[in-house]
Amino acid sequence: MPADAELSDFLLRACHDLRGPLRSVRIHTELLTKSGASEPSLDFVVNGAAAAGAVVDGLSDYALALAIDPSRFQPVLLDIMLRSAMTKLAAAIRENAAEVTYGELPTLSGNGDRLLQLFEYLLDDALRRRATNIRVSAAAHDGAWQFTVSDDGAPLTETEERAFKPFTRLHGNQRPGPGLAVCRAIVEQHGGTMWADSGAVHFTLPRS
Repeated sequence: MPADAELSDFLLRACHDLRGPLRSVRIHTELLTKSGASEPSLDFVVNGAAAAGAVVDGLSDYALALAIDPSRFQPVLLDIMLRSAMTKLAAAIRENAAEVTYGELPTLSGNGDRLLQLFEYLLDDALRRRATNIRVSAAAHDGAWQFTVSDDGAPLTETEERAFKPFTRLHGNQRPGPGLAVCRAIVEQHGGTMWADSGAVHFTLPRS
């Protein structure tokens, strides 16, 4: 079994084993709170369980990205994937009073679920940095499509590898997550590359 597949299998099994106990802690603590218990520590338990659950969800997303099977790729309309990601993040977009614009995006061969997740994580990252104008563009370049997601949020100052390490705290006091690490894994499993500069994230995907 390839190394990526082994890591993916391990992470998925670990996430499965962790979800049950976390769900039990959260449910029973919420029941105690509803029954009239007012200990402030119960709120910490509920919040802690939610935070741990978010970490498990992030690890699961990373595992699924590593498990992408190119032999099962299908044609994917990326403009539909982007619009679907915008719909899923509609509440956060409204909260930021943000606008997402995009040019013509290609159709290419890939895993639709993971490419949807790619755009969702990239938009979420920009919104977490309080972006109000987000632009997605694509251009043919050396036998591949080169994509750029630019925004006016807080600068992505972590331009080296650290920006793509899972659970690296990049934006002030925000809880660290796996976002850009998942994005890079998705792109690389599709045969592309991803990098960042202060104002944008760039990635390539092979032309179909």
